[in-house]
Amino acid sequence: MKKLEAAVRSVEMPGLLWGASKLVPVGYGIKKLTIMLTIVDDLVSPDNLIEDYLTCEPNNEHIQSVDIVAFNKI
Repeated sequence: MKKLEAAVRSVEMPGLLWGASKLVPVGYGIKKLTIMLTIVDDLVSPDNLIEDYLTCEPNNEHIQSVDIVAFNKI
């Protein structure tokens, strides 16, 4: 899980700020990483972030899927 968090936090771009993270139990001893982030709407697109950075090589070795739990637009 440390490699997973490091892979996620390795994505750097203007308008993107990573926040706190925690491991949430899913079941049967499996955990998922929940991480908060702040984006500047004019600089970062959530779709672009997920498709072009988080689910492409080499990050897709550690990241299987991305879920947006809450979304606030300022």
